Amino acid sequence: MNILAFGPNGSGKGTQGAIVKEKYGMDHIESGAIFREHIKGGTELGMKAKAFIESGDLVPDEITIPMVLETLAKSKDKGWLLDGFPRSLAQAEALDKALDESGMGLDYVLEIELDREIAKERIMGRRLCANDNNHPNHIAFDAIKPVEKDGELVCRVCGGELSARADDQDEEAINKRHDIYYDDKTGTMAAVNYFKNKGTAKVIAVDGSKAINAISEEIMSQLG
Repeated sequence: MNILAFGPNGSGKGTQGAIVKEKYGMDHIESGAIFREHIKGGTELGMKAKAFIESGDLVPDEITIPMVLETLAKSKDKGWLLDGFPRSLAQAEALDKALDESGMGLDYVLEIELDREIAKERIMGRRLCANDNNHPNHIAFDAIKPVEKDGELVCRVCGGELSARADDQDEEAINKRHDIYYDDKTGTMAAVNYFKNKGTAKVIAVDGSKAINAISEEIMSQLG
């Protein structure tokens, strides 16, 4: 089973992807993790991607696409959930062509819908766990608020150290990311609509403002 997961930054799609991975035993492939692996490894593509990521800009297709396709190929037999790619109409078209050429079918398109202002609030209040970035921690929501230990806030799930990404506190960088996502002409929403209109994969659209458990239950009920 192969799934494309869409949702604005702050929608919780990473958390839901981790839940689906656990349930179905597939690979959860995050474009950000692919970038981080290449950056950590000091690859040429990784160094090029780093400059764009730090400025909040979209990493160009000639850097992103080879990274993603290489990773998908490794997960061909196991199945995958791809999170964070494609982010533009051009990337959607390139991915669609590559999937056809490789014989990898797309089974589901998952879209987590969320109002832009709510997404921004979530980004600025979220905290990342050093042990697992998909452990939900947010200073503004009681249900997932970090816990206090020895005068410091720690992960509510595992007690790990928490931090805030610098670009999560930069409104200009957040707006750049959301400008890309909510653009339905050439941006990510155009990519979402491309796969929706193609009609070869089942579309699952869920309300991202709901509680984490409610969203995951709705997703699971529609996955085969």
